[in-house]
Amino acid sequence: MLGESYFTLLEAEVRSGIQINLNERLYIGKERRERVNRIIGRIGYDDLTANAKAELPSVLEKLIADQEQRFVSFFNNSQAITPRMHALELLPGIGKKSMWQIINAREKKTFTSFKDIVERTSIGDPVKVIAKRILDELGGEEKYRIFSRAI
Repeated sequence: MLGESYFTLLEAEVRSGIQINLNERLYIGKERRERVNRIIGRIGYDDLTANAKAELPSVLEKLIADQEQRFVSFFNNSQAITPRMHALELLPGIGKKSMWQIINAREKKTFTSFKDIVERTSIGDPVKVIAKRILDELGGEEKYRIFSRAI
């Protein structure tokens, strides 16, 4: 399972006799768990099956697209992490030049959508860029986490 807010990978025990479909959204809160018996715990990217790893990028892209305003807000409000590094530079394919392009564009007018970001910058598809960053974070190789939670 993949948590929607912090993109946490979870192992869950499904109730007996329940069939779960790929990409199915499941409630895992404390009340009304109809399909999930319990959460066993957090797992790492390396604990996923080959099929789960193959499906993860498309699941991430859908979750990101569904939370468009959250991620557009990241482009509008992200700040420097250290004196030499900006949070935008943590996104794959964004270096100093692209970072300044984004910052200058958002100072003129805040971004309103992914489409707006694409039209006013040169970063390509923000959904794919963010999904790649989340995958990198889940893989455990990143020093800074901006979208996911550590195990």
